[in-house]
Amino acid sequence: MKKVLLIALTAGFVGCGAQKNVENANPMEYANTITPDELKDHLYIFASDDFEGKDTGEPGQKKAAEYLRKEFKNLGLTSPEGVANYYQEIPSEFFDGKFKDTENVVAFIEGGEKAEEILVITSHYDHVGIDNEGNIYNGADDGGSGPVAILEMAEAFAEAKKDGYTPKRSILFIELTGEEKGLLGSKYYTENPIFPLENTVANLNMDMIGRIDEKHTGNDNYVYLIGSDRLSTDLHEVSEQVNNEFMNMDLDYTYNDENDPNRFYYRSDHYNFAKNNIPVIFYFNGVHKDYHQPTDTAEKIEYEALAKRAKLVFLTAWEIANRDERLVVDKAE
Repeated sequence: MKKVLLIALTAGFVGCGAQKNVENANPMEYANTITPDELKDHLYIFASDDFEGKDTGEPGQKKAAEYLRKEFKNLGLTSPEGVANYYQEIPSEFFDGKFKDTENVVAFIEGGEKAEEILVITSHYDHVGIDNEGNIYNGADDGGSGPVAILEMAEAFAEAKKDGYTPKRSILFIELTGEEKGLLGSKYYTENPIFPLENTVANLNMDMIGRIDEKHTGNDNYVYLIGSDRLSTDLHEVSEQVNNEFMNMDLDYTYNDENDPNRFYYRSDHYNFAKNNIPVIFYFNGVHKDYHQPTDTAEKIEYEALAKRAKLVFLTAWEIANRDERLVVDKAE
């Protein structure tokens, strides 16, 4: 009885309209609320000098966390039960004192009929700070493009819920800290999960989704996908189906090759979920010369490409959250 009441109250917090059958919704209507202009507005703030390169535990990272927290709150999303004010605090002791206290920023939409099952959507928001010569590493693509895409996706899901379309499964958005220090924010989450890992149906992770690499010069309609078939045939098929139905993007699996020397599958936050046999997709635009340079700035972002990729992730999340059956893990990590 208490759980039913909690679900009702949460639904009321995001939107007061009568609940409708989510299968009658048009997900593209909500995907189209993700726009290049809104992404640009966010990123010109989030990747500005004011955030001082967002180094883990430093004042700029704290300011970035506060920006994300306020945006989630303004969207009407809740902080998960047991998490104070959208911050999953990570004490310095977790890093053996090598870094200062820091925080993952988390927001939650409770599902309806399968609320105990959780879809986790992630990106890291930290970067590498300021060098000894005073150069600020703004991290517009690396540590900026993914976090602002999450804000736009959260807004799209919130708008759907206001219209009465509550997702079947719950959705947890995590803006992760400490990625640049060794995937530490996601490591902390998977070792101290807000919701049981066995209830986590998938992780969709974004890191660097705002640029176009040399291989795809002149093509803003591609994205690299890594990991979609490593643990779950279902996830790979859902991803392909969603793209074919809605976006028709070029899905490039070059870096998904198990023999790829770059080993990107092991180098971003999704890997801490994959190690726990949670199906993952890592969305990535490829490398560019501004990677980890002070020149990774907001004016170099391809906002049309960023919007397309964010829409693809949103639509894939929508399908995973609302399909009848939970994704099957049919391969072992």
